[in-house]
Amino acid sequence: MKSQILSEYLDLMDSQREAAFIILGGLMDSQLWEKPAPGEWSIGEILDHNYLLMASSYPAVNWIWKSLRWYGRLKRHRPYMTTIEDLYRSPKFPQWVGFLWTPRFNPRKPVSLEKLKSEIRELHANIRAFYEDKDEDVLGNLYLFDPLFGWCNLIVTLRIGIYHDQLHFDDVIKQAAAFRT
Repeated sequence: MKSQILSEYLDLMDSQREAAFIILGGLMDSQLWEKPAPGEWSIGEILDHNYLLMASSYPAVNWIWKSLRWYGRLKRHRPYMTTIEDLYRSPKFPQWVGFLWTPRFNPRKPVSLEKLKSEIRELHANIRAFYEDKDEDVLGNLYLFDPLFGWCNLIVTLRIGIYHDQLHFDDVIKQAAAFRT
């Protein structure tokens, strides 16, 4: 029987995104760009950072699939991992690497919350469309290298992206709560 892990991951990607967006409801666009403290990112910057990280890995995943799926088919009967620990929550994880995905938008170059939400939803829809019709056994036997996580198959890569999103959606929710008090 085929595992339901991809469906679970894709549903989690959508549900955590929409939960964060609901909490941001009623937030003024000016609040979106207020920095909570000097040197910290605003809600808008965090959302754009989340978008950029997923948008930068998606083409690599797509390229590996297009270029190497024949190899994944050959290895499809080999076991593979579908889970990984949430290393973003580890105190040892180097949180300083976020600068590699510096937000395109900021308090000096703001956009609306609707634009940020639209971009993230569209990207997530593309990711869902990519994964939904793929053979999990092939995805599980195609790998890419991440300097922090090492060699990850395309299923684990998706899970890492979802962990990253949630880490920053939690930040956004915390910042939004400060505007409501």
